[in-house]
Amino acid sequence: MTVGGRLKDQVALICGAGQTPGETIGNGRAMALLFARAGARVIAVDRDMARAEETVAMIGAEGGHASAVRCDVTDSFDCVGLVQQALGAEGQIDILINNVGIGGGGDGPAHRVTEEAVERILDVNLKAAWRMIRHVLPPMRDRGQGSIVNISSLAAFGGGNMVAYEMSKAAMNRLTTSVAIANARHGVRCNAVAPGLMDTPMAVSGGAAARGMDTATLREERNRAVPLRQVMGTGWDTAHAALFLASDEARFVTGAILPVDGGAGVRVG
Repeated sequence: MTVGGRLKDQVALICGAGQTPGETIGNGRAMALLFARAGARVIAVDRDMARAEETVAMIGAEGGHASAVRCDVTDSFDCVGLVQQALGAEGQIDILINNVGIGGGGDGPAHRVTEEAVERILDVNLKAAWRMIRHVLPPMRDRGQGSIVNISSLAAFGGGNMVAYEMSKAAMNRLTTSVAIANARHGVRCNAVAPGLMDTPMAVSGGAAARGMDTATLREERNRAVPLRQVMGTGWDTAHAALFLASDEARFVTGAILPVDGGAGVRVG
């Protein structure tokens, strides 16, 4: 699929552009590569600078334009500094991608989840996105344009076994719609992608390690749960959905929560 030129002359700030080591590609790295191929100047943000630099090196090898910035999005001062650094280097921020998320670590059903897990997961998955949105909105509103894409999850609509993660993603959806309506008259759009079962390093390699099983067994289990061809999606599926929402092709789309889940959301209902 040709994507060249769709984001020409635009600056994309992608939070979570590195990835957990694994056999496949993560959502953040896939978005960074795809956006660069579409002509964007990518600012690859990650808490782990080495992982962000790996993404930038991959973009550079393809002839794209990218830079790496270390930022802990749970730290408000880091977020302010990130936005200031991006504006200083590029002069504008056209696109913000919020793709930082965690799970596990004490999560579970409501009667078992720990208070520490709830606080940590909400801070990383929800408050971090709000922090970044809060700091990019003023320059976007001043220019009268901007596109924010949050990476949510099918878990926002169904589940029950990871209540902290599910709450964080459900709240992210509401954050998305709230930002969308409050900033529509300023020309700033806000949408979300809701991936389902994806074959990413965090989901498969990390999930297998957490459950004490091999990745092949977990991959087979997850594939069987997907209605569409019984095969999981990949980071590229998330990336292409995000590219659409970020681009001018979606200029009349705001407040949307776009499922990318192979039909799993229909099954959940």
